[in-house]
Amino acid sequence: MDIISLKLTLIFLISSLIGIESILDQFQFHRPLLACTLMGIILGDLKTGIIIGGTLEIMSLGWINIGAAICPDSALASIISTLLVIIGKQSIGSGITLAIPIAAAGQILTIIVRSICISIQHLADKIIENNKNTIYLSYLHLIALTIQALRVSIPVIIFCYSMKTETIKNLLDMIPAFITEGLNVSGNIIVTIGYAMVINMIKEKYLMPFFYLGFIISGSTSFNLLSLGIIGIILSILYIQLSPKYYDYKNIKYNKNNKKNIKDDELD
Repeated sequence: MDIISLKLTLIFLISSLIGIESILDQFQFHRPLLACTLMGIILGDLKTGIIIGGTLEIMSLGWINIGAAICPDSALASIISTLLVIIGKQSIGSGITLAIPIAAAGQILTIIVRSICISIQHLADKIIENNKNTIYLSYLHLIALTIQALRVSIPVIIFCYSMKTETIKNLLDMIPAFITEGLNVSGNIIVTIGYAMVINMIKEKYLMPFFYLGFIISGSTSFNLLSLGIIGIILSILYIQLSPKYYDYKNIKYNKNNKKNIKDDELD
């Protein structure tokens, strides 16, 4: 098996796993951060996969299935966007922007597949009503999961086979420059809006000084992410140790006095 065939096989298997996980929600492989990272590992560009995944993860935080309402398919969008950037040699901004219409198309495909799976569920109900062998229920579960896996893997493989690097480049080069530049700008705007949504959801007045401090440190120094993360952990520990909300000074003073009295008694 040559390298190209091996990569296609891995892409198919991982895409199938991501499609299954979008239903099971066990290990969260369908989340953009993990999906793009896995694709980046397979395609040999882990850094780009993490960047795309992290950005799409922030954008899709509000994409949640509520009842019968189905959100855009972030799993399919994550995989194809990563392929488009790494294989198609396109900018990350363009890949992120194109993820939105891809997710919308995946949403329609998800609705179709789930409608098909409803008939499988009705078939399972009939098996239970007729007191037939329940082993068939396991087969029906596997069939439904296989359909969910193919929902993601088949479009991805079709994209890989039909869109070679030269084809992607030629098609995207046909797009006028003002549209490409607009996609890049809109991609940056979407990322900014995603960050703003996250801050709006997690903001707490007593934590905002740390946010501003981190913003200033990252902008005025050359610290890498590891250094900033360590600084954040140290500040968190100091905050917990010094904050009355987490630290009971009266109880600690009482315990220290008790220990002192106990030691004095032992000496007597």
